Order: sequence, then structure tokens, then C-alpha cells
Amino acid sequence: MRPVRARAALGATLVVAVALVGAGLAVLLVLRANLIGQADLQAEVVAREVAGELATGTPYGEVELDDEEDHPVQVTDEEDRVVLVSKDLRAVTGTATSGVTPVPAPSVSASPRPGDDDDDGDDGGDTASPGRGQVSNDDPDFSDGTATVDRTTADYRFAAVEATTPDGVTLTVHAGAPLAAEQEAVGTVRGAMLTGLPVLLLVVAGVTWLVTRRALRPVEGIRREMAAITASEDLTRRVPEPDSRDEIAALARTTNETLTALEASVGRQRRFVADASHELRSPIASLRTQLEVAEAHPELLDLPGAVADTVRLQALAADLLLLARLDAGERPGGGTVELGALVREEVSQRAGDRIAVAVEAPEGEAFEVNGSRGQLARVVGNLLDNAQRHAGTSVAVSVAADGRGVRVEVRDDGDGVPEEERERIFERFVRLDDARSRDDGGAGLGLAIARDVAARHGGTLTVHRADGGGAAFLLRLPRRS
Repeated sequence: MRPVRARAALGATLVVAVALVGAGLAVLLVLRANLIGQADLQAEVVAREVAGELATGTPYGEVELDDEEDHPVQVTDEEDRVVLVSKDLRAVTGTATSGVTPVPAPSVSASPRPGDDDDDGDDGGDTASPGRGQVSNDDPDFSDGTATVDRTTADYRFAAVEATTPDGVTLTVHAGAPLAAEQEAVGTVRGAMLTGLPVLLLVVAGVTWLVTRRALRPVEGIRREMAAITASEDLTRRVPEPDSRDEIAALARTTNETLTALEASVGRQRRFVADASHELRSPIASLRTQLEVAEAHPELLDLPGAVADTVRLQALAADLLLLARLDAGERPGGGTVELGALVREEVSQRAGDRIAVAVEAPEGEAFEVNGSRGQLARVVGNLLDNAQRHAGTSVAVSVAADGRGVRVEVRDDGDGVPEEERERIFERFVRLDDARSRDDGGAGLGLAIARDVAARHGGTLTVHRADGGGAAFLLRLPRRS
């Protein structure tokens, strides 16, 4: 088991480590590039100064090589022979004569300086005039190497600049700049980073661990309470809700809302089972009594009553099975139903109704919806049954377009439904006082089934007061897509 706080701490530490390593490498590279750039500039300045003296014809022995320890100089000719070196330079690598001990060539001599008869002056370009040399304006070549100055070997950055003497000899001046400062600075920064990085990572890991632990403390409280609720099966309990306005508080609120819905669902299911058992007990007991009496006294058999009880039991079982399928999430089929024809067909099959049903469904217009024909017929039948039980002298059903949908309205001229009861009558096994007779009022499942089926078809079922008094049940369904 890997706790969330451990994963969070590890993840944060890895991210910070990668970021710091990347930033550290970038700093080191930039620092090294800047310091090497400064060394290149120093080496180039020294090389051009020496090349300038040689281009003016200064004899080799008179060339000024100041600061020989920090800026060693080596001059070679076209054949890579050393013609001039710094005084204390013993060995050098990284130049044209790497690995060769620099010894001035005695056979090469400097040309005299040009006389005062040069009236043209300095032309300022790369082109040499008679009696004058030149220094190349091209970018110098840079290289890394070492130099041994007075028995001390160190790393240097060399710049190579070409110069042409007045007598046409091309020389290459190699001047070095020490890299000790660069190496020391880079080493100091690298050491500081290597020392501080582990400490910083430990701080990040520790702080992340503590912050995550504190943030997840309410989650642990929620988990413990949920475990207790599961063990006790007491759905009236609720998880603690923290005062913070964050995702954990939202999680606690959502969990409590889920527990509330679950409690209501379980309570509804228990009431459903209890009511179903109660409703089934009466017809079964009545039917059994009649059969037992008939067995002992065949002449006393109430056959019509037995048939009525059996029909009632069959209808109740069908209602309970349909509710069970709806509760299980059964969805209607994808067929097409023409509500006008469906209503006319349902009314035509009710020849034995107490009150004739008036139908208002234009035959020239199609009112098509998606769904199950059997379930929608059940809704219309349940609404008509309810209207027949409560109507005084008239029952009417109408079908009409309703915006993008279809509306079916069933009206009666009874006493209507009190406003405070207009939602309760759609609950299961609910019967109002004037319809509590088991013979006339049914089991109290018809309207509950009708609303559940309407909801499964994407519609609604409501009740309001009819224009002429009584109740008007309004079924709205979306048109066929």
C-alpha cells in the first residue's frame, strides 16, 4: 500500500529535483560560457598586441611580452617553427606545435622598422603597403590547451592571430589566457549546488508530506465514518464535513447527499416490500378461504368472487413486476408510437366503463413519439382507470401538439386532487381517503407506474385542476426524433 502523501511527496521531490538539476546545469553552462568568453577576449587582445608589433617590424627580441605568467605567447612562422616565446614558457599544448618545447629559431631574424620615408600613412586595412606589414582582421581561432610556465602547468585558452611582417613573412601569434578563474568559479558553484540540492530536496519532501497529510486528514475521517456506516448498516449517519471550501469539503457534501439518496431508496424499497406483502396477503387469503370452503362444501363455492380475486391478484403481480423492471433501469424500446391512434384504440377497448370516454384526437395529424407501445398504453389505461373511479358524469381525453412534444390530457369532473396531495398521489401504494376501498381504489400503484414510465420515455406526468372542475392529468412526451 502506497499512501497518497508518500506518492505526493515523492512526485514533488522528483519534479523539484529535475527542475533544480536542469536549472543548475543551465547556470553552470552560462557561467562557463561567460568566463570562457572573457578568457577569449583577453587572449585575443594580447595576441593582437603582439601581432601588431611584429607587423610594424619590431625585432623579436624587442617585442614586449608583459604578464608572461598569465598570458604566455608563442609565435610560429609558415613552417610551424617557433620564432618567439614568452620568457618562462617551457611547454605548451593546444597550439600548432603541441608537445614541442618552444625554442626560438636562431636562423630567423626580424626586419628593421620602416623608415620615416613612408608618406602614405596607415591605410587602416588588411592590404600591406610597401615597407609595412599587416594584422589579419579575421576572427581568431580559439583552442583549449595547457602551458608550463616556470614549472607550473595550468589550463589556458589560446587565441591564434596571423600577422605579416614588412618583408612578407607570415607569422601566427598564439596568446593564452588562464582558465583557473573559470574552473574555480564553476567548481565553487557546482559544489554549492551539490551540497544544497539534497538539503533542499529533503525540505521539499518533508513539507509536501506534512501539507499532504494535513490536507488528507478529513479524507481519513470520511473513510472511517463510511467504514462504520458499512459495518453498522445505519444509513442515518453522515460523514463529517470540513469547514474548508475545497474539493474535500465538496467530496464530503456529495458523500452525504449520496447517503441521503441511498437512505431514501432503501426506505422506499422497504416500504414497497411491506406494502406489497400487505396487498398480496388479502387476495391470497380470500382466495384460499374460498377454495377451502369449496373443498368442504362445494355448493358454497363463490366462483365469481374467486375469479375476481384471481384477476386482482394477477393485476397486482403484473404491477409489481413492472415496477421491479423500472427500478432495475429498464429502458423502453426504440419503436415509434402514434399517440392519437393509441388513445383511440385504448378507448375503443373500454366498452364496459361506467362513463363513456370522450376522445379529442385529430385523425389527420400524426403525434409520433419514441418508446414502448405496451408501456405507453399502460399509462393511458391507468389514467383512464383513475378518472373512471373519481368522475361524476364525464371523462375526456385529448391529444395535441405541445411545442416540440406531444401532450395527452385525461380530465374528469370529480372532486379533483387537493393541491397538497398532487405529488403524494404519485407515490406507491398511496390512496386518498375517498378511494381507499380495496375494491374500487385499487392497490395505489397505477399513478406511480404511469409517472415512472413517463420518466423513462423522457417525459413528465403532472396533475392540475381541470377548467370545469375535477382533475386533469397531463402527460408530456418529446416528439419522435
